[in-house]
Amino acid sequence: MFKVSQQCVLAALIFLFALSTVAPLHAIAPDATLYTNYVVPAGLEGVTWFVCGSLPGSNGCYASGHLGPFGYVGALMEGNPSTNGDTVTRAIYVLDVGAGSEGTGVILYVYKKTDTVTSSSDAVSVTLTKTVDLPAITGGSVALISMAANDKFLFIGTNQSQLAIQVQKSNFELTDVVDQSSGGGVVTAITADKYGYITLNWGDSAGESNAFTVLNPNGEAQEYGGGPEFMLNTTQAVTTSSLHIPN
Repeated sequence: MFKVSQQCVLAALIFLFALSTVAPLHAIAPDATLYTNYVVPAGLEGVTWFVCGSLPGSNGCYASGHLGPFGYVGALMEGNPSTNGDTVTRAIYVLDVGAGSEGTGVILYVYKKTDTVTSSSDAVSVTLTKTVDLPAITGGSVALISMAANDKFLFIGTNQSQLAIQVQKSNFELTDVVDQSSGGGVVTAITADKYGYITLNWGDSAGESNAFTVLNPNGEAQEYGGGPEFMLNTTQAVTTSSLHIPN
């Protein structure tokens, strides 16, 4: 009869324990050493982008392009990247707040940016994939624009409207978000934390924040109340001037 020694059993247990305690390896994205800079020229009617950085076999700038024309660019944001082999795709969201004959219409333009990376080059394409009209909110060159996002939604508002718009990223379904505290405030700020919670601030006719609404990562109302409460994240500072806190 075959017998397993205690030493063999102990060695096997130690090996299995070692495997269970090894930290998982995280793949490095193919474009992790590259970056994209954006420029909005005077007049805010377009966006120019540049992809630069370094690769194992080269360094410098690899591609550039232009988005537009727009009526008046009010906000921009990138989506989360998705990697398939050496190809990385992400959305670029451009909010035009100067659309239409009166220059106060709001349109969300959604672009797909694709980086195909080799050891010495990055082939970049940027294509328009969706145009979303947001007729429930008002823009204009004097409007104060607020925009934030989590994994599932974009949240957009201006101080010219009494509601914000929740845009579902997967199908671009629109949902109105209203001030549940004071009942009639305009949107003065939108902030987010790293877990996907969103705080929308509402203000009076003078544009000063005096109420807030918190939404959870699924876009559902979590809390609301009076006062200019807001959220912080680990990548972008919130400037107090953008919150419109009463003096």
